[in-house]
Amino acid sequence: MLSKPKYKIGRRLGAGVYEKCQTPKFAASEARRGKKKSRPKALSGFGEQLLEKQKIRYSYGVTERQLSRYVNDAVESKQSNTPSLLYERLERRLDNTVYRMGIASTRALGRQMVSHGHIVVNGRRVTIPSYEVKKDDVIVIREGSKASPLFQQLSEKMKTYQMPKWVSFDPGALTGKVLGTPVYTQEFFNIDTVLEFYSR
Repeated sequence: MLSKPKYKIGRRLGAGVYEKCQTPKFAASEARRGKKKSRPKALSGFGEQLLEKQKIRYSYGVTERQLSRYVNDAVESKQSNTPSLLYERLERRLDNTVYRMGIASTRALGRQMVSHGHIVVNGRRVTIPSYEVKKDDVIVIREGSKASPLFQQLSEKMKTYQMPKWVSFDPGALTGKVLGTPVYTQEFFNIDTVLEFYSR
């Protein structure tokens, strides 16, 4: 069941923030709510920037300090594709990679799996959710964790999961690999607007 705070955040920032908000039931609830309320006020430039920043923060489960550091690193790289660099840093977090591989159904669960020591990277157990994976890294579920209920029926779940091209995962061997680099597309949030917020 979706907790009340997350439900309120999902209503304010959009269903894309939390996976559990991306359901027909939530969409129907929002449609009914939209009919009852009056037309919303237009956001100011600052308000729009703040909204986009919060979308990223809640989507990836990062703190203000972490996001600020990611932005600074991307800007200080002096490369022209700063939005793509920031997106890559967020996507290549280990908790997000576990989510993208389909091992975890949500980023929050991916963060829990990493923190509890269930995930091994290149033969070494990693318990830091913000650990940054690289191309050709091999990610496996720890031998002692394979019997955990967290990973039961994973093969069945993977049958309907659409995995991004930059990662792969074999549910039979419980082994995954980072194949390349995440590609930024403006889908749910606008990273350019977030960069504008931090450049004030």
